[in-house]
Amino acid sequence: MKIKTRTVPLEYVLSLKPPKKKPLKKPSFLFQSLVRLLSIPDLRATQFTYTKERLEAAGKGPYLVLMNHSSFIDLKIASKILYPKPYYIVSTTDALVGKEWLMRKIGCIPTQKFTADVTLLKNMLQAVKEKNVSVLMFPEAGYSFDGRTTTLPRKLGQLLKKLDVPILTIITEGAFLRQPLYNNLKLRKIKVSAHVNCLLTREEIAEKSVEELDAIIDKAFSFDNFKAQFETKTVVDEPDRAEGLNRVLYRCPHCNAEGQMYGEGAKLTCLKCGKAYELDVYGKLQAIEGATEFSHIPDWFDWQRECVKKELESDSYKLDLAVEIAVIADYKAVYKVGKGRLVHTKDGFTLSGEDGKLLYEHSPLASYGLNADYDWYEMGDVICIGDKKRLYYCFPSVRDVVTKARFAAEEIYKRLKLSLAKE
Repeated sequence: MKIKTRTVPLEYVLSLKPPKKKPLKKPSFLFQSLVRLLSIPDLRATQFTYTKERLEAAGKGPYLVLMNHSSFIDLKIASKILYPKPYYIVSTTDALVGKEWLMRKIGCIPTQKFTADVTLLKNMLQAVKEKNVSVLMFPEAGYSFDGRTTTLPRKLGQLLKKLDVPILTIITEGAFLRQPLYNNLKLRKIKVSAHVNCLLTREEIAEKSVEELDAIIDKAFSFDNFKAQFETKTVVDEPDRAEGLNRVLYRCPHCNAEGQMYGEGAKLTCLKCGKAYELDVYGKLQAIEGATEFSHIPDWFDWQRECVKKELESDSYKLDLAVEIAVIADYKAVYKVGKGRLVHTKDGFTLSGEDGKLLYEHSPLASYGLNADYDWYEMGDVICIGDKKRLYYCFPSVRDVVTKARFAAEEIYKRLKLSLAKE
């Protein structure tokens, strides 16, 4: 999937005014019906089925629907389950680029990832209170890297209390394995299913604290796709199943080299020390020679996070990257503006470029996570920072740094929040 781009001078982008806020209109039944029809082939190909739990307790709606985010099939699944009732979709700003009118007809409410958005809250309140229409939201705000939950925002329970509507969850199984982000979203022959549950009624929300609500949501989103694959003996035998896995597992557990892992075919190999691992058809890694440090991909993933935490503790963490820069300043296009440098330390991100014409500093407390992606719209792995005026998409000249940057951004945020709480 590609996105509309334009190559322009930086000055042009800096002169653009942010798009005006538009009044919330009810989703078009015609366009949501079209989405439903276009979803049928993929759902049939995956033999999609779903189960229900406690839906009678939710009443007629409207609801806040929380869904995990695994691949492009997610919206098709939601359409199957929620149609013909209308629903809004909380979406990222890039989803509207080049097709704003269409996405608004479908019901998209644009927002920025991993940030607090007062306008979004107002739109969601208007949707359920005035329009009497449900809202579909992906609280992870991005596709899973390792098949588990992407970091969820804290105090999500506050949103639940303000909306004061029943909470439904849609948790998919098989969607990640069918089209993992690290593998460039290549399609695999995997069955997909989902479980729809009334997680909380209005009465249950009212009687629980924000912390209790957060804990309930955390539990609902505590899944592990690679673990489920092994336990159910789901076979993924595509010959290129480890291609791109180096994006997720970027650090060698044998020699500690970073950025030297290389996924090709069914193997993941360290180009520095030569140690290689095979990804079997059940999602487990096995060293071709010697000990297997991590057979479970999420365990390797967590070890890398611990390595980043140690760098932060010793004050040795720093990323200094040459990048290509693209900017979203409106919904007309992604604007390519040239080259620059992105530096990340415990003090946040600094982006500079175009002979001093660009200097943007991003506070470590600006967001609880990092908008990072693999092969974003087929343009490359990306780190995105920005504010309400514009978003800067930075494409590193070296590979496999995106995951580490996300680890660091999340851990720096948590450390600062903890420090502030103690003061």
